[in-house]
Amino acid sequence: MPVARPRKIDDTRARAQRIYRKLRKKYPYPECALRHRNAWELLVATILSAQCTDERVNMVTPVLFEKYRDPASLAAGRQADVEQIIRSTGFYKSKARAIIETAQIVAEKFGGQVPRTMEELLTLRGVARKTANVVLGTAYGMNEGVVVDTHVKRLSYRLGLTKQTDPGKVEQDLMSLFPRDQWTDLAHMLIWHGRRTCFARKPDCSHCVVNTDCPKIGVTHTSGAKR
Repeated sequence: MPVARPRKIDDTRARAQRIYRKLRKKYPYPECALRHRNAWELLVATILSAQCTDERVNMVTPVLFEKYRDPASLAAGRQADVEQIIRSTGFYKSKARAIIETAQIVAEKFGGQVPRTMEELLTLRGVARKTANVVLGTAYGMNEGVVVDTHVKRLSYRLGLTKQTDPGKVEQDLMSLFPRDQWTDLAHMLIWHGRRTCFARKPDCSHCVVNTDCPKIGVTHTSGAKR
């Protein structure tokens, strides 16, 4: 005898789609906040964005890409010179090593082209699943996963889309709730909503387009934990 699917799961999926539709209406053209002209620039910008704001990265990358126009030129760059350019992004020594080594691998192993598979992207220094998802989804239009940054993690918990706090587990929950073709835009919309309305400490619930579907409305949570 077939086992009936739990009603709770169906309800959560239905609510997830209501949230998606409302966010899509609010943010009809969701896009990555990191300015870039190609997959290579997006890859480098995403590596630099670790523990740094997108705004700061966007101030640094034009100078970086003017000096180093492609993977081969960055691969041959002096670390001290790269460090000087990206210094304001924080952790600049390790980031400089990461983008130079990644440039070397892309130039030598992949013919100067940023790879198009999760497995290959994860072989690059400074690239974990989040960064790979950014590149695959935004640069190549491939929905291989959901980008889970601090905003996506926070909003997913508040909206009752996950009970997890580990980014990998949050991603799996979101992937199970939303169709594959929604994964990339979902992350962009959650990020924009987290920046403009659902703030970490004082979310603007009264002006939130998904407040009627939010079980945490009026309660402030940070990083998935009650304050």
